[in-house]
Amino acid sequence: MLLISCPNCGSRDETEFHYGGQAHVPYPENPNELNDKEWAHFLFYRENTKGIFAERWLHSTGCRQWFNMLRDTVTYDIKAVYPMGTPRPDAAGTPTAETGTASLAADSTTTGTAAPSISGTSIAPADPAPSTTAPKGATK
Repeated sequence: MLLISCPNCGSRDETEFHYGGQAHVPYPENPNELNDKEWAHFLFYRENTKGIFAERWLHSTGCRQWFNMLRDTVTYDIKAVYPMGTPRPDAAGTPTAETGTASLAADSTTTGTAAPSISGTSIAPADPAPSTTAPKGATK
């Protein structure tokens, strides 16, 4: 059983929390302009990292607030817990610059007013060239 440290309530048992998926996935700026393939990539395609992974969590039976966590998916060690909208820290817990950012869209999981551009996201182009190499982090 994990002991998760909520940034608002302190350490609590993992049964009080709900996993919310990969952190730092920006909402598309103009979702109505996405074709079906681009929309599917936004909704369903996520990294499947072995090792340190940024995740979203909800303290569902406590403060009911969302937060981000860096967790090792192999050992389950929690490396850092940090509020929504802040940059992802490195494995030691120090904030670092990263290529993706948390969504700034005004919704239940963030506190912003404008949605970011999807130009630097992992949403694939309409007709991507087939790849012959395994994705980063894949194992044999």
